[in-house]
Amino acid sequence: MLAAFSIAPLTSDPTGSVTDAVARAVKVVRDSGLPNETTAMFTTIEGEWDEVMAVVKAAVGAVAEVSPRVSLVLKADIRPGYTGQLTAKVERIDNALQGDN
Repeated sequence: MLAAFSIAPLTSDPTGSVTDAVARAVKVVRDSGLPNETTAMFTTIEGEWDEVMAVVKAAVGAVAEVSPRVSLVLKADIRPGYTGQLTAKVERIDNALQGDN
């Protein structure tokens, strides 16, 4: 499965920055060893259901250590029997754009 998620802590930073708290979540994901990608708004992780959800839960926990309230947005693509989709899906789109589908 692929799971794209965004974790937003409650912040009292006058600029509204969530960088330090979000970095804690991203560290959990990267330390998991599962394939992942972080963009400006979401982190996507690939693996089996239980391992992906355990990482998401741990990432929320890491942010909760520094914030009394945490918001989680999660979108999942559950497609049994497929792996490597973190990059393969993008490659298929790129090929279609080039007319190589």
